[in-house]
Amino acid sequence: MTSTILAVDPVPWARAQMALTLGFHIILVPLGVSWAFLALIANYRAVRHDDEDALLLAQRWSKYMAVTFAVGAVTGTVLTFEFGLLWPRFMGRWGEAFGIPFLVEGLFFFTEAIFIAIYIFGWKRMRPWAHFWTGVPVVIAGIGGSASVVAANAWMNTPSGFTLDAQGNLETVDPWGVIFNKGMPLSSMHMIVAAYIVGGFLVASVYAVGMLKGRNDHYHRLGFTIAFSVACIAMPFQMGIGDSLARWVYNEQPTKFAAIELVTETGSDKPEILLGHINEEGEIVGGVPLPGVASILSDPSDGTATVIQGLDEVPEEDRPTNAQVNIVHLAWDVMVGLATLLFLISLYYGGYWLFRRRLPQSRWFLRIAAACGVLSVITLEAGWVVAEVGRQPWIVYNYMKVEEAATGNSYVWVTFIGVTLLYAALGYAAIRVLRTMSRRAREGIDADDQGPYGPGGPIAGPIEDPVGGAS
Repeated sequence: MTSTILAVDPVPWARAQMALTLGFHIILVPLGVSWAFLALIANYRAVRHDDEDALLLAQRWSKYMAVTFAVGAVTGTVLTFEFGLLWPRFMGRWGEAFGIPFLVEGLFFFTEAIFIAIYIFGWKRMRPWAHFWTGVPVVIAGIGGSASVVAANAWMNTPSGFTLDAQGNLETVDPWGVIFNKGMPLSSMHMIVAAYIVGGFLVASVYAVGMLKGRNDHYHRLGFTIAFSVACIAMPFQMGIGDSLARWVYNEQPTKFAAIELVTETGSDKPEILLGHINEEGEIVGGVPLPGVASILSDPSDGTATVIQGLDEVPEEDRPTNAQVNIVHLAWDVMVGLATLLFLISLYYGGYWLFRRRLPQSRWFLRIAAACGVLSVITLEAGWVVAEVGRQPWIVYNYMKVEEAATGNSYVWVTFIGVTLLYAALGYAAIRVLRTMSRRAREGIDADDQGPYGPGGPIAGPIEDPVGGAS
């Protein structure tokens, strides 16, 4: 009797565990992809302009980057094992194709790990420019690894690069066709640029808070300026990529697009509905409709005459439930709304510098900048909700449904509890370690009488540059 009570439907628990672990891991990805780039900007400025504060920033950022990389390695490994634990039927049927991008990602991961170690170890053991160039592979590997993982996810949305036998099993696999599927280019660019936006805003928010607390020295201003500028420069590109990706979804995944735009019936002149939801009767309730805007944005050349396929054209068993549609639509509104806000903040920041030749540092602006870190993370999470929930009920679009892929183990809730506790401990430990490192840095405890690149200070005397001479 007890075992019967404890046995539950495994599918909701498998979904919940995957959502939890992916939602946690995705916060670390932007830091893993962008922080090395931020550190290299500071490192370059330090060597080229003898800027001791920039050098200190680069040193500390490399150490913080190592912490988040280590935590990301753990959470990423858990995610990898979850494919076999939670979705054994999916891996059994599609693993031969789905695993290819992860093989490539593994190569990038090990490359990144090796060069992170070299970069950190080399602070006191290498000449300045030689050391600087050891950080470049970290940036490249981070971008390549992210693109590889997104390629696997894009393949689930646009499966290609294989042939099936008469029984529906994989017969041949084309690795290039799997990796470079139709959804890969835009999806990868969208995620990589998002990583630089979120990473930049997150790092900048820490220095914005410090400046609000009165730490308005060159070190804090420089840390804020480097990180915030990278995020703001990336933001306009992301708006263009996001617009192209939305139109791609309109053409390639009409069911997901109907959920995004809350279109229940096929037709033209469809409004863009801000907020709102579908009730149990399938009717749209609430929200603010903007007449014709959804059709115009879908295909500006046809304007309001653009026809959007509605959910009514898809069999009920092959489309998201009303609850899932509401989640996708709300997540879309959150993502687009916050992204637009971040874009406007970026325009203000760039315009302020363009016309005044200095950067805004009012307390109101710093408060807004401090909030941008959290807002960017929410935007990122909302985007992944749109991508994953919008594909429902499919795990491999038009080939395999989630229920067909999930484990039959009715005690999967046990692993959900275990993983939740593990991730809570990891999150607490990571935050505690980073806060401790930050506090020790403020107190000067991490300082070293013999700085990097030789005795007598961080950059003492002319530095022999093997690339361009003395600097």
